[in-house]
Parts: sequence; C-alpha cells; structure tokens
Amino acid sequence: MVYYKKKVLYHMKTEYRFTLEPYKGIRTRYRCPSCNHKAVFTHYIDIDTGEHIHPSVGICERLNNCGYHYPPKQYFQENKILFDKSYQSPFKLESLIVRKPSFVPEDIFRSSLTKSVFDNNHFIKYLIKLFGPELTKQLTDKYLIGNSTHWNGATIFWQVDTLGRVRAGKIMLYNSDTGKRVQSPYKHINWAHKVFNLVDFELKQCLFGEHLLKDKVKPIAIVESEKTAIIASAYIPNFTWLASGSLNNLNAEICSILRGRRVILFPDLNCFQKWDEKAKALEHIASFTVSDLLESKASALELEQGLDLADYLIRFDIKEF
Repeated sequence: MVYYKKKVLYHMKTEYRFTLEPYKGIRTRYRCPSCNHKAVFTHYIDIDTGEHIHPSVGICERLNNCGYHYPPKQYFQENKILFDKSYQSPFKLESLIVRKPSFVPEDIFRSSLTKSVFDNNHFIKYLIKLFGPELTKQLTDKYLIGNSTHWNGATIFWQVDTLGRVRAGKIMLYNSDTGKRVQSPYKHINWAHKVFNLVDFELKQCLFGEHLLKDKVKPIAIVESEKTAIIASAYIPNFTWLASGSLNNLNAEICSILRGRRVILFPDLNCFQKWDEKAKALEHIASFTVSDLLESKASALELEQGLDLADYLIRFDIKEF
C-alpha cells in the first residue's frame, strides 16, 4: 500500500507523491473546512497531476485557534483507497482486509489511572478549581482519566470500548489555571502507544467515553473535545457525554456502536455545517440531531474565538445546575 513515498519514478525531484500546495498567491489558499475562515487552508496536491486530493485534505494555518490537519494517509486509510503497482492510479477497494485493532496492555492502563485528585495532573487541578475535589474524583473515575510523565502534569484520555478494551490513549498537557491546552512552543499532544513504544500497534480509535454506553437509557451527546465531554457531564448529567476527538472520527466505523440510539451533536462554533453534513451521512446508523444552540447565541467575538460548549458552561457556578 503506497501513500506517500515514491522514490524511483521522479528522477530525484522528490521522494513524495503528495505535498502541500506551494504558495502562488491568495488564490492558492482556501476556506478552512473546520473553522470556516477564508484564505487560511492549504490543500495537499498530487505531484503527478497537480490536483487536490479532496476538499477536506489539507492543513489550516490558524494553528492555535483551529489546528485542523487532515493528511493524505489518514484520508486514504479511512476511505480504503489503495494504489496500483504503477503508483499512478488510486482506486477504492471495498473488500479491503481490515487489520485487527491493537489494545494497550492492562498494566500500562491501570498504572496510569488517577489514584487521587491531588496527583500532579494539570487538567485535574483545573477541574478541582471548577468543581471541588469530590466531584472531580467522580469525573476522573467515570472517564478513566490517567496521568502521564511524558510532560510534567500531562493527562491521558483513554479510549475504552464497550468491551473494556483500551483502544488508545491520547496524551495532552493543559494549563492548570486556564484549563486551556498548552500549545507553545509546540502542541503538546501524543499517543500512549508511541510513548510506551508498543511495537506494530494498529491504532483503531473509538469514541472517548464509549465504555459509558452500557447505560441504555440516557440519550447520547457528542462533542469534539475530551475536556468538553467531561465538563458537560458535570453540568448536564442527564446525557451520556462522549467525545469524537476530531471531526474525522465522526465516521461510520467508529459511530457504528451508536446503532439505534438517539444522539445529539454539539459542534464548536463555526463547525455546525460540517457536523450537520456528518450527521446526514450517519443517519442510517442512529437518530442524529445537531444542536445549533451555540451558533444561535454567539456574539461576533465568540464566533471569531471558536468557543465550544464548555466555554459557556464554565461561566456558571455548578451549584446552579
């Protein structure tokens, strides 16, 4: 399977089949499919043809406020696109043999789990400021929040499926005072299987909080951020709150576990249209509704900031709920 490297046929011009479109004026920069800002999105192109791979495949230049990046490899994997032996013609293989997912060993998972809300975990320290230690401990236990020494004070958001298998662990670093992700001097995000050097690990993500779907009564609410799902579950506990982790994870394979359920999607500001398109594509699986609550209430400044549901909820004292 060939996605990126192609070393022989280019006569040393490049070793890559795909690259970001070179800047040739404002006409080569486009509207971002995630934040909807104009002239900030760079497409990946096929070097052979000069054509864009897909309208969604590229990177947003608004690294801090958006951070959208959908690389060719991920697009091809998710759409089961392969290349023939001439490396010229992509084709979709519906009967592709899917590799079985890998799972994080139980000892690694268990050893990371928060023993106390007073562990050195910046995200948990932020939750304590919002909710106090008692409710915070309930949330850390509920969502299986882990600690990581990869960065001082880092958090592991474990993805555990309905069978209790640990599919993945997303490691992130937060500011304990603001609750915002640390993005300087670089984005602090990594994966547990990489940090623990799990060889030949086949990453097959599931929804964050999927293990909570054993509750068959509550309707399901999905947001993008793990942080937002956790905070929302404290304010509005009559939903089972899950997180997709990214817009790309709202796909048929990952969402198949929702079959027959009632699901409400809560997109971040400026993302309603994209999430609405996803909901329509998934309507054969479950009953999806996309909330326009944020879009209908947001100010121009809030739209510019791209706030999410948690940004609104934390304005209120939890006791008011």
